Amino acid sequence: MMQVETQVQYNSSYMEEDHVYMTQEDDWDRDLLLDPAWEKQQRKTFTAWCNSHLRKAGTQIENIEEDFRNGLKLMLLLEVISGGSHTHTQNTHIHTHTLKIHTHSKYTHTHSKYTNAASNTSPHSPGERLPKPDKGKMRFHKIANVNKALDFICSKGVKLVSIGAEEIVDGNVKMTLGMIWTIILRFAIQDISVEETSAKEGLLLWCQRKTAPYRNVNVQNFHISWKDGLALCALIHRHRPDLIDYSKLRKDDPIGNLNTAFEVAEKYLDIPKMLDAEDIVNTPKPDEKAIMTYVSCFYHAFAGAEQAETAANRICKVLAVNQENEKLMEEYEKLASELLEWIRRTIPWLENRVAEQTMRSMQQKLEDFRDYRRVHKPPRVQEKCQLEINFNTLQTKLRLSNRPAFMPSEGKMVSDIANAWKGLEGVEKGYEEWLLTEIRRLERLDHLAEKFKQKCSLHESWTSGKEELLSQKDYESASLMEIRALMRKHEAFESDLAAHQDRVEQIAAIAQELNELDYHDASSVNARCQGICDQWDNLGTLTQKRRDSLERVEKLWETIDQLYLEFAKRAAPFNNWMDGAMEDLQDMFIVHSIEEIQSLITAHDQFKATLPEADKERMATMGIQNEILKIAQTYGIKLSGVNPYTNLSPQDISNKWDAVKHLVPLRDQMLQEEVARQQANERLRRQFAAQANIIGPWIQTKMEEIGHVSVDIAGSLEEQMNNLKQYEQNIINYKSNIDKLEGDHQLSQESLIFDNKHTNYTMEHIRVGWEQLLTTIARTINEVENQILTRDAKGISQEQLNEFRASFNHFDRKRNGMMDPDDFRACLISMGYDLGEVEFARIMTLVDSNNTGVVTFQAFIDFMTRETAETDTAEQVMASFKILASDKSYITVDELRRELPVEQAEYCISRMTRYIGSDGPAGALDYISFSSALYGESDL
Repeated sequence: MMQVETQVQYNSSYMEEDHVYMTQEDDWDRDLLLDPAWEKQQRKTFTAWCNSHLRKAGTQIENIEEDFRNGLKLMLLLEVISGGSHTHTQNTHIHTHTLKIHTHSKYTHTHSKYTNAASNTSPHSPGERLPKPDKGKMRFHKIANVNKALDFICSKGVKLVSIGAEEIVDGNVKMTLGMIWTIILRFAIQDISVEETSAKEGLLLWCQRKTAPYRNVNVQNFHISWKDGLALCALIHRHRPDLIDYSKLRKDDPIGNLNTAFEVAEKYLDIPKMLDAEDIVNTPKPDEKAIMTYVSCFYHAFAGAEQAETAANRICKVLAVNQENEKLMEEYEKLASELLEWIRRTIPWLENRVAEQTMRSMQQKLEDFRDYRRVHKPPRVQEKCQLEINFNTLQTKLRLSNRPAFMPSEGKMVSDIANAWKGLEGVEKGYEEWLLTEIRRLERLDHLAEKFKQKCSLHESWTSGKEELLSQKDYESASLMEIRALMRKHEAFESDLAAHQDRVEQIAAIAQELNELDYHDASSVNARCQGICDQWDNLGTLTQKRRDSLERVEKLWETIDQLYLEFAKRAAPFNNWMDGAMEDLQDMFIVHSIEEIQSLITAHDQFKATLPEADKERMATMGIQNEILKIAQTYGIKLSGVNPYTNLSPQDISNKWDAVKHLVPLRDQMLQEEVARQQANERLRRQFAAQANIIGPWIQTKMEEIGHVSVDIAGSLEEQMNNLKQYEQNIINYKSNIDKLEGDHQLSQESLIFDNKHTNYTMEHIRVGWEQLLTTIARTINEVENQILTRDAKGISQEQLNEFRASFNHFDRKRNGMMDPDDFRACLISMGYDLGEVEFARIMTLVDSNNTGVVTFQAFIDFMTRETAETDTAEQVMASFKILASDKSYITVDELRRELPVEQAEYCISRMTRYIGSDGPAGALDYISFSSALYGESDL
């Protein structure tokens, strides 16, 4: 048992007659001198206080340290205080005066309730008497009497430290004042109780409550707060406004204020003057004990008026709850309206599927969508979560205060907002998929369009002049050799024409694919393709006509230069091969993986492997030309320098061969650059996957841990709240990892990476999991907060909550935080409920009002709270108003403004209906219908 050792100590846990006396410290010290100003104030105050009791026994003291030395008056004082002395009782002086009759009946009671204020003490054992005093005058007689008094004090639960009878008998003023202060604390202050505080703190709280409405009054202690006298005048005016005109008091006249309070208290309240105004004003810090002693007299004098204050406090509490609930309702409506309006404006934007015609425009749309996901949506996610938390908190407060459940405006229920949000996310997901699909389509279109143009240009370049050439009739005037040459030349052309058939088919296939992919300039593509096809058909027709003509005259011509013919036949396919090789070496490509680029490299390596054979073919073809030159040189033949069978010259073959050799290393460089790009893309994939494979399981683990915390019965709700707050802070701190992953995801999309074989997690999975984690921790914290509100408001102990949680966890067989109806029935039976089908059906309508088929833990706690706790009722509020109205069935505006704080009073006045009874004055208000409306029994 703790003891606070000062000059005087109380036993902090001492029990007597079922009363607990709180520890009260004193600040006398044997080794320190009492301040002279304080000693003077204590002498006067303690002497006056003692005389206010001794006069009941027909005596008094003049010198406090002298008159108690023999112990006789000290014993008499203790008998009077404890109610043991019934002799020499004087009739108290009751001042009779006329009181102004107020509308409020509070001041119409007999004035005698304020009399004998200084002598009022807390009730103690009536009729207690001290042992018979020793009659002798010797020192040991005096010591014996003082010891009897000190023993009586100790019997009341007071532990005296360092105070002995010898000091009192010797007239030690410090010890004597300390002893009297102990008596004052024990019998006049210790049992003061206001709300949940007692003794000094209770008295201070009582003074603060009573003086709060008064200007220039701020009671914070029992010394300097009382120097200007306004606090004492405010106490008197609060209970007896007919005694003091507070509006005429001035803060700069402390002595006048103090003397006014002293005189009024002595004359009308029977509180003797215990202090001097000049001493208080001229002392930097008045003595706290003297002030407390004097102020305690006012408390006892006005204690009878506390019933009305209690009633007013009840009404204030009820009204404050109602006002707070109304504010929460307005905030919910406003936040819900703003969120729904944002969703309404956003959905049409996401539903717009009008594709842009260029890659740049579609990439801008993708960037706008990223800004929406990063900047615009996250605050709305927080608003949605906060809206649900506010709704749950409001419903919990309404349920705890026995108010009807809050029904939002039409279309603004939490379910309505959830449905709207679900629709938003559905449209949002479809929008992102559409954007990526369109970007891939445009990328493919740009590639095909460029390839189409390249092949068309090559083909048009090849066909240029071919129609005119085929339309010539040069064979009509040609010689035999020339005719044969023309025939061979035409055969070579036919070979060349057949070789170009694949290119025409490729052009047509590319055009068809561009049309299927809805290319924006498909009309020009179709027109160009049609022109090439028409020209190709015409070339076929002209070729066949020329062949017919040459075959008709072929019999007329017999000599053909075999070598030229052979050169032409070998040069043409080789030339075609070089054209194809050049086309392939310059062909554009698009790949999305290392495997694809490796496939192209393999094909290129295979092409390079054919180059030696091609070089042999070139050398063989050039050998034919060399043979022609050799024959001409051998036989002196003058050559025209032109091969009659082909337009290809040896120089053309050499130039194209050099061009092919030049393009090979360029192609190597392009492929290696693409390899580097694909390797960089692979690093981005692995970098994203490494983080996603950590973050995804982390989010799932946290979700499971939060689920375990929400059903764990270890520790108090506050400890669970602290754990959840710690989880919430850890989750918030983890946000940087999500942001980093977003950055890697953005880099991947900018590099046109749309797949990742290294992880099963996409950025969308991570985003959804993160948002669910934030929502889950916020909801779980809100549930614990609501449980704390339920526990504090309903008086449910932590042990009861743990018992409820243990029962719920035992019957939550699926471990999903919910019980099936059969499990819930078994739980109730295990707790002692005798359930029939009708009674169980009634209980199920309470815990599962939405017919979901399960009972949540919060619904279970709410049900058990209603079963074990009491709440305020409309009848209790009516009874409180009846006290304020002095048992009348109506209440006036003046009574409300006098008894309630300004805000609550005006709230009642603005909402109470007029009293319609014939017994009320004009302007009377009906508090009965108002009380019913507060609890939903009628309209407010």
